[in-house]
Amino acid sequence: MRLTDASVAIRPRSAWEAMDLGVLLAKRHAGLLMASWALLTLPIFALLCLLLWDYPSIAVLLFWWLKPAFERLPLYILSHALFGATPSLKQAFKALPRLLKPQLLASLTWRRLSPTRSFDLPVLQLEGLAGKARSQRLIVLGQRDAGGASWLTVVGFLLEMALWSGLISLFYLLLPAQLELDWSWESLVNAASGDWLWLEHLSNLLYVLILIIWEPVYVACGFTLYLNRRTALEAWDIELVFRQLRQRLTGIAYALLLGGGLLLLQLPSSAMAADSSCPLPVEDPMGPQAARLLKQPLTSQAAQHSISQLLDQPPFQHRETVTRWRLGDKAEEPDKDSGKFLLELLEKFFKLTEMWKSLDTVALFFEAVLWAALFGLIAWLLWRYREWLSAFAGRLRLPRSRDYQPPSQLFGLEVAPQSLPDYIAGEVERLWDEQPRAALGLLYRALLSRLLHQQRLALKSSHTEAEVLQLVQQLEQQELSQFSQALTRHWQNLAYGHRLPPAALKQGLCTAWRRLFEPGAPA
Repeated sequence: MRLTDASVAIRPRSAWEAMDLGVLLAKRHAGLLMASWALLTLPIFALLCLLLWDYPSIAVLLFWWLKPAFERLPLYILSHALFGATPSLKQAFKALPRLLKPQLLASLTWRRLSPTRSFDLPVLQLEGLAGKARSQRLIVLGQRDAGGASWLTVVGFLLEMALWSGLISLFYLLLPAQLELDWSWESLVNAASGDWLWLEHLSNLLYVLILIIWEPVYVACGFTLYLNRRTALEAWDIELVFRQLRQRLTGIAYALLLGGGLLLLQLPSSAMAADSSCPLPVEDPMGPQAARLLKQPLTSQAAQHSISQLLDQPPFQHRETVTRWRLGDKAEEPDKDSGKFLLELLEKFFKLTEMWKSLDTVALFFEAVLWAALFGLIAWLLWRYREWLSAFAGRLRLPRSRDYQPPSQLFGLEVAPQSLPDYIAGEVERLWDEQPRAALGLLYRALLSRLLHQQRLALKSSHTEAEVLQLVQQLEQQELSQFSQALTRHWQNLAYGHRLPPAALKQGLCTAWRRLFEPGAPA
């Protein structure tokens, strides 16, 4: 890329001016751009229509979704044509497979709906960046002209819809009157039966024809926005001026060297052989302070005296006497010159205003104090009339926090305190030999009841036995945790596995229960 070969003026522009340049660039190469776009897209659209003849909406949607892949061909043509190397159709289509290869999947998936697609495409295709390098490059480029690229996409979409609607309306106006008479609402609604599919495909073809005109302009505008941003970042205009200056000076330099050589040849040989090195005297007898021009009407001393007199006079020398008020001095009469007196009064007035400006900090301090006093007063009033406010809130029926109500059943077991006997361990010992299931169930129900009402664990009906054990471990009571784990394990073996607990377990569980929950109960 040589900036000197650019076919447009390289200089910083606004975003809208850069897009105008893109329109002009697309207009200059309109024939090549439109022909390449038509040769690329029309066969693909025809193939989609043949494969999806019964689904014209899906066919046009797939064609619209493939637009980022089609846009790489116009960008290739514009990037070469800008610098005087406009490719032919054959060269452009020969380069198309190489253009489609990099990051095509990304362009058709998560980057497909990007509003800055036309502005980002040159970074991918011309600079060949990907991954983190591409993201960082887009951040730098998008600090200025990304908004213009987004508006270009929005306006382009609206323009496509407007032109499409206009062409469909024009097509409707050109239909024969007899065909319109045969139409009915029933026939139009039943278009999916296959009689009117050709009409839908024809309207889709109108959209494809619009893109032949608009898409090269869209790609060209995004390309010129990209060039404009790089011109501002990399100072292309300054670099171009220096290159042009270098080209002009390169041609003149040879002429100057030739002319200098000819002048040296014309010098006499004696002058060339003379010794050019001459030592300077230690003191110049004709220095600026030496007496000279003595036989002239104006001597050097007279000239020095005249210069000194001139430098002592205005505008070279300006002397001014300033008097001020001092303590202990006698009061003096005001100057007769009233103008100077008024100027002094104005200066004092301005100094006074500057002093008041310096009081802004003091005013800010008093403002903060007043706000603090106001908030303090509001807090005191709320505390002073808190009872009245609570009564007023009750009248308004404002929501209040509800106290936790322990459930009366867990896992289908009654855990209310009134459903349990007074001495749990004694009742368990009495039932163990004849009814071990009832004894172990009573002990497990009593454990859940104690956890709910004594330990204040927020157990719910949705909790499982394992979750209950996790909540018990959070209490950090090792003996209670061990007892709960042993009891739960044997209860699960009995309830789900129908395995009776060993007889020796009775004494251990009852003793642990008395130690934990009934220290004063009779044995």
